[in-house]
Amino acid sequence: MELKALTGDITKVETGAIITFFPETEELSGEIARIDEALGGAIAGLVSQGEIKGKLNEITVIHSLGRLPADRVVIAGLGKRTELTPDRVRGAVAEVCRHLQRKRVGTAAAGVPVVGIDNPEKAAQVITEGALLGTYSFRRHITREAEVGEIKELSLVAAGDIKSLEQGIPQGRVLAGAANLARDMVNEPGNFMTPSDMAAMAAKLAETHQIELEVLEREQMQALGMGGLLGVAQGSQQLPKFIVLRYRGRGADEGIDIALVGKGITFDSGGISIKPSEKMEEMKGDMAGGAAVMAAVSAVAQLKTRLNIAAIVPATENLPSGSALKPGDTVTAMNGKTIEIISTDAEGRLILADALAYAGKLGARYVVDVATLTGSMRIALGDLYTGAFGNNQELTDKIVAAGKEAGELVWPMPLVEQYKEQIKSEVADIKNVGSRWGGSITAALFLAEFVGDTPWVHLDIAGTYWSEKEQGCITKGATGVPVRTLVNLVLSLA
Repeated sequence: MELKALTGDITKVETGAIITFFPETEELSGEIARIDEALGGAIAGLVSQGEIKGKLNEITVIHSLGRLPADRVVIAGLGKRTELTPDRVRGAVAEVCRHLQRKRVGTAAAGVPVVGIDNPEKAAQVITEGALLGTYSFRRHITREAEVGEIKELSLVAAGDIKSLEQGIPQGRVLAGAANLARDMVNEPGNFMTPSDMAAMAAKLAETHQIELEVLEREQMQALGMGGLLGVAQGSQQLPKFIVLRYRGRGADEGIDIALVGKGITFDSGGISIKPSEKMEEMKGDMAGGAAVMAAVSAVAQLKTRLNIAAIVPATENLPSGSALKPGDTVTAMNGKTIEIISTDAEGRLILADALAYAGKLGARYVVDVATLTGSMRIALGDLYTGAFGNNQELTDKIVAAGKEAGELVWPMPLVEQYKEQIKSEVADIKNVGSRWGGSITAALFLAEFVGDTPWVHLDIAGTYWSEKEQGCITKGATGVPVRTLVNLVLSLA
């Protein structure tokens, strides 16, 4: 989709559809009033008849029948003004753009600023994100023709100076593009997104955005003592990869400001502790954390953020075989701690143990890890909120704020010290699973053992990485959460 900025009166724009926004129970004013006048009072008539109420994501289409250069006018409901947020605008844009695609409308225009966002640059960014996120689809392996059309061009129209639009559009494109990149990676079948494929994607990002790349192979992992990652990998014929992307926005001589660590299990069968077959196909997405941090660092590079960032992804499959890790086995992580394996289906924390220890070796000032870690998290918070566990309240607060700005909701969760009893082992320093109660908390406590005193937050995206339905900016399948949250966090730290 091409996005461009125009100056002038939106009622004079020749396009397939004009998009205008209308809050609930309000009088027509400004842009929508001018459009209504051109339509001979058609909008006001529908409002008075109760057909247009302005409820959130309500969509009404009026054909102009030659009274405007545009073929149609689309009125997008925003809900109550008192509850209006940039994310509601973002979601409304996404819903409208999908509606226009279903009607095979190829071009559209939206006026800026938008109701509820007085800053034209921010409004342009939000509209851009909504359009690109809402119209995302993954068709790489589908040979039949698409059932919907494509919006080839979306114009953002301002009455005056368009410089702010020309700044907001690229920002929105980078953020949405990064989220859609993560979606592509997660939506790929497991045989097309192996550890080697993840490393190849990292190489492509490094070349495109001038990011340093290092990929550790099995022998190097052995030399570093990465027993957690190697233990999980030993059941698979696919070679494990330890991917490190470094973006240096403050110069090569400066240290790492923040390390973003992402779980990269490219397929999770559960290993010897095998999962039920129902919905197992979704376990191709168990590398969503790894995809998120790779996409986030690519966005940070494009925005030329003045911080040094590392994205760290331990990548492997978790499969059962004659050589696979078994319940009762012990492994030694990179920091020297020994781990008793209770369940081979709690493998994500094993590979993250080595990755977090590696981040500590890099001397990162902050560490954030992202993982589809526990079913308990989805039970606790459903599919709207990501759970955040941390040892630093300031960093946790920044992540919650970054998520709110992105429309990717984050809820702080407790790290309950008393629950450490559940992961004490009688044969090793620690075991990888406690009781079923508070499972997301004990998983976070396990990870904390490999962080030290570094300010750290763990984001459990087990409930938010995937969606069964289409709503707002979310489409079915991979969501791209929490790519935009991570980028917003980095920007706030910068």
